[in-house]
Amino acid sequence: MKQTKLCLLCAIAILAGCASDAPLSTSAVRGRPGTSDTLPAPAASVTAYKVALANHIAAANGERMYAGRPQALLRSVVVVKYVVDGDGRLVRSEIMRSNHDRTTEATALATLRNSAPFPPPAPHLLQRGRLELAETWLFNNDGRFQLRSTAQKQVDE
Repeated sequence: MKQTKLCLLCAIAILAGCASDAPLSTSAVRGRPGTSDTLPAPAASVTAYKVALANHIAAANGERMYAGRPQALLRSVVVVKYVVDGDGRLVRSEIMRSNHDRTTEATALATLRNSAPFPPPAPHLLQRGRLELAETWLFNNDGRFQLRSTAQKQVDE
């Protein structure tokens, strides 16, 4: 129970760390599973959208995330390439790079799938109605992970 509370607090801290002084405009997004009634306006850049998605994935998978800095020697680093359509639906995902740890590969793909649908990307980020992205899952020895887009610097050896 303490671990769940700690993970939830970490996810909230990550989200709070991405706060901006600029006012957020919202648009109604109703009836989509896994989303709130209102979402912030779409991110203006691919980098900002990746950070928003990393926070979304963290919020949906808090129990699998770890807080703090990644350990010096990671158990596994898994890079996943994925495609999101204009409505935020996950179209495709595949492992781009890995150390062939099947458990961490499966966890990376499952946490991505379980987090969908995502907030819709801004229309100007789309090419042919889709946005192709890559994210890196950083796994500690205990199997919990952080995402490179929002992770702290690794612990020095």
